[in-house]
Amino acid sequence: MLPSFFVFHGLHLTDSDDMYDTFSFAGIRRFDEFCSIYAFSQRFSSFPNGPSSELDRKFVSSVGGVDCDNSRKVEGVRQVVDRVCHVLEGGPWGPALENALSALDEKPQSDLVIGVLRRLKDVSLAINYFRWCEKQTDQPHCPEVYNSLLMVMARSKNFNSLEQVLEEMSIAGIGPFNNTCIELVVSCVRSQKLREAFNLLQTMRKFKFRPAFSAYTTLIGALSTIPESDRMLTLFHQMQELGYEVTVHLFTTLIRVFAKEGRVDAALSLLDEMKSNSFNADIVLYNVCIDCFGKVGKVDMAWKFFHEMRMNGLMPDDVTYTSMIGVLCKAEKLDEAVKLFEEMDANRKVPCVYAYNTMIMGYGSAGKFDEAYSLFERQKRKGCIPSVIAYNCVLTCLGKKGRTEEALRVFDEMKTDAAPNLSTYNILIDMLCRACKVEAALRVQDAMKEAGLYPNVMTVNIMIDRLCKAQQLDEACAIYEGMDHKVCMPDAITFSSLIDGLGRRGRVNDAYRLYEKMLDSDQNPNAIVYTSLIRNFFKCGRKEDGHKIYKEMVRRGCSPDLMLLNTYMDCVFKAGEADKGRSLFEEIKSQGFIPDVRSYSILIHGLVKAGFAHETYKLFHAMKEQGCELDTRAYNAVIDGFCKCGKVNKAYQLLEEMKTKGQQPTVVTYGSVIDGLAKIDRLDEAYMLFEEAKSKGLELNVIIYSSLVDGFGKVGRIDEAYLIMEELMQKGLAPNVYTYNSLLDALVKAGEIDEAIVCFQSMKDMDCTPNHFTYSILINGLCRVRKFNKAFVYWQEMKKQGLNPNTVTYTTMISGLAKSGNIRDATGLFERFKASGGIPDSACYNAMIEGLSSGDKAMEAYTLFEETRRKGCSINTKTCVVLLDALHKAECLEQAGIVGAVLRETAKSQHASRSW
Repeated sequence: MLPSFFVFHGLHLTDSDDMYDTFSFAGIRRFDEFCSIYAFSQRFSSFPNGPSSELDRKFVSSVGGVDCDNSRKVEGVRQVVDRVCHVLEGGPWGPALENALSALDEKPQSDLVIGVLRRLKDVSLAINYFRWCEKQTDQPHCPEVYNSLLMVMARSKNFNSLEQVLEEMSIAGIGPFNNTCIELVVSCVRSQKLREAFNLLQTMRKFKFRPAFSAYTTLIGALSTIPESDRMLTLFHQMQELGYEVTVHLFTTLIRVFAKEGRVDAALSLLDEMKSNSFNADIVLYNVCIDCFGKVGKVDMAWKFFHEMRMNGLMPDDVTYTSMIGVLCKAEKLDEAVKLFEEMDANRKVPCVYAYNTMIMGYGSAGKFDEAYSLFERQKRKGCIPSVIAYNCVLTCLGKKGRTEEALRVFDEMKTDAAPNLSTYNILIDMLCRACKVEAALRVQDAMKEAGLYPNVMTVNIMIDRLCKAQQLDEACAIYEGMDHKVCMPDAITFSSLIDGLGRRGRVNDAYRLYEKMLDSDQNPNAIVYTSLIRNFFKCGRKEDGHKIYKEMVRRGCSPDLMLLNTYMDCVFKAGEADKGRSLFEEIKSQGFIPDVRSYSILIHGLVKAGFAHETYKLFHAMKEQGCELDTRAYNAVIDGFCKCGKVNKAYQLLEEMKTKGQQPTVVTYGSVIDGLAKIDRLDEAYMLFEEAKSKGLELNVIIYSSLVDGFGKVGRIDEAYLIMEELMQKGLAPNVYTYNSLLDALVKAGEIDEAIVCFQSMKDMDCTPNHFTYSILINGLCRVRKFNKAFVYWQEMKKQGLNPNTVTYTTMISGLAKSGNIRDATGLFERFKASGGIPDSACYNAMIEGLSSGDKAMEAYTLFEETRRKGCSINTKTCVVLLDALHKAECLEQAGIVGAVLRETAKSQHASRSW
């Protein structure tokens, strides 16, 4: 037998034995005869990895008397296959091509059809030929032909017609061969289409087929690298349902993934299931559990497995000790790590290099460089020269601390003990690039070449990534352009770093051109690249291009991850597309993801900004029910939402909850609650929080100061508003237009118009440009104290600044001019307001009617009176009286009668209203 093996990410998978049982060896007199026929079938096949259809089996089983006649027969089939393939390659499928096939006058027997299908690469062409042969013979195809067609799909990675073909096979009572099933899955795995591979197996199950054992284990192994734990578990359970014997190794693979994801309960459940099936955990499984549970912070659980394996008679090996030491170091339990290390070291004559390396790194991560170096020297004293890995650990520690000069000194010492390797140089280059010492990094690169080592793609990636983060994009681009693509090809990380770096600096066109180069170099952009492009296009205000990038990603078959969908949703909300943001949140769920705390934070924040703060409560409870642990960002979003929808008490409670759960409130948190309290006149509580925030050392911003100025101003506590403003300026902060507007509004409402004018001048002196609200507040205040001419001056100044007055400003100014007797300017302003699309309100109409009446323009006033009634605006009693007097003076008795009637009706309705 010539068994084939699949080795995938640590899984050793063998094809099912029944694949080989179909070979008949009864007539083979010599093993070399079998090898000869097998080699011939391999050449005939387009698949390099062994027989892939029953045609090969037919060849092998017929070797009972291999002679010249049989060879000539095979050669004849081969020639016919060549002729048919030549015709098929001659043009698109159609009547002409069908006629050419018929002209060959070769009846499409199964051997011929199989041979042709094994040569074809195009699925559409294969299916057309498959159907044509069916019509010619008027007979259904045999299992071997169907399986050959499935193999075409596997080769081309095109499964559009797979379900239809499988359904036909199901109706015909035949199924895919094991090796066909495996090849279909492997094809998907190789092209990283793992979701398609999963769906493929589910389709087979739908039609009651039994997918091959190796198909399941291959896909489970591939999914473990993403990881896709839920799909892995589904496949695992299906294997059990089908009666396949699962192994400890398979259990280990699943437990590793669940533990790494922090899904402790699921991992423990699998362990219990394994024990209930009478499987005994081996040392590999214990080591996996110690490592994985420890890395997700479950140190007590890792200790439990460490002690349990001893109780079960298994002695911890070097991997066990090293993993446990590493877990303890990561958990900052250095004393326990040291104790375990000493226990291990005392029982060994030869030091464990890996344990020493881990302990050295543990000391370094804890900032205990002297202890790390002491352990380094101790290793030497024990007659064990530190390896290049140990030196690299020390250099990495120094790099994390930013101690570049010391690292260079250690690097010089290293040369006497161990030859620096590629990783050593990469660590130094990384360290120097982080410190923005580009020239020094380039000198290290030159020294690397002198040592006979040449920069690999990792070296290039380190330099490009660090330079991009240091905003030295020209240098990063120069390194990319200088790459010798024959020696060192850029990979996905190279492109990803540079695309992101360019995009973050606003060079989105350059980033997109690099993305196109990535496609040209046959690199498949991943979700990270698309996330960067989407975020940076939106950031530059090019939201349509951002949407196009997402659509292109979907079209290219790249599956989004949760981070991409969260980022896209955040961008969409910030661009003001609230409905699209909502739909993206739903898309997260439809894609099979569970929205995380960031998803909810983005949704709540986006909806609050869009004016839907009332939805905060519902989303907050949905997040809690899902078991999301709120982080600072989530608390800030929810607190802001509660404050905006008037649930300030609930927001205050959440602020206190944050403190009890160890989440430190930020300036944003305090700002939201202070603003919420100020808006409902709970100013003393707001001020107490303001003082609390300062006592915690938070740098308060202009927004918080402005909230207090506005709050104190609205209730007439002008002195306190001024004190807040003064403190703001003493802190070196510049009041913004909102701060000044709040103070101006407070002064105007308090009747301090002269002080308001002084404040307005101070605003301009501070280079804070007034907006149309500023002028509206001032004009309204001046009109209130009947300083209409001064108000008109500010009106004209406002227009010169290119600011467009709103309806309130127009109404205020028109009323003021009319009341001051400046009818000509009031009328002109009134007409301009209407011409610009403005809609006068009742106050504006009443002011104009009174002004015209007082200015002896009774008929113009009456015309406006009629217009007011037609528009459905109410007319004041006072306005009617003033107009009636003006009409009597002008002897317009008919019009006066109409106004009098309206006046009487108004009086009756007001009397009825009061009586009721």
